Amino acid sequence: MGLKCTACVPALPVALLASSLLVAAPALSRSESIQVTMAVRPPEQGRVVLNLGRRQISVVRQGQTLGPWPVAIGDPATPSPSGVFKVENMMMNPQYQSTKSGKLHPKRGPQSPLGHRWIGFLRSGPNQFGIHGTPWPHWVKTRAAVSNGCVRMLNAHVQQLYDHVEVGMAVEIMR
Repeated sequence: MGLKCTACVPALPVALLASSLLVAAPALSRSESIQVTMAVRPPEQGRVVLNLGRRQISVVRQGQTLGPWPVAIGDPATPSPSGVFKVENMMMNPQYQSTKSGKLHPKRGPQSPLGHRWIGFLRSGPNQFGIHGTPWPHWVKTRAAVSNGCVRMLNAHVQQLYDHVEVGMAVEIMR
């Protein structure tokens, strides 16, 4: 059983392609083959820009800036990182898991500790830094330094950001 992929590597096994796309491989008899044509689109030029000093975040895309929006950042004992990173993953309605106890928070959505959107950009051991919503808007409105290094946004703002970001996009964080 073989796969001819006209957009990537010829003769890529169906199971390998399926695993990379998180789909089930089709069951084919030995006499069958399949041809898949994929349009693989690289991330559009753009970047997320976070200014820790001003405690604001924006998206710059095709010469236009969306935002800025206020944020809460990492507390001095657990600061938000600075540097250039890439969006590693994105999730709707993520479930918070305590970095100390490992327990899962029962709520998902806008009232969970992560709000209803997650944009992960840097792994540190089993943990990941990310940009997310929050059920505690006061900390964002006062631009507090209270998190474990993540960037908290108002839920309405993180949804706008999420809609203009994609995996692979640069995340520039400056002090």
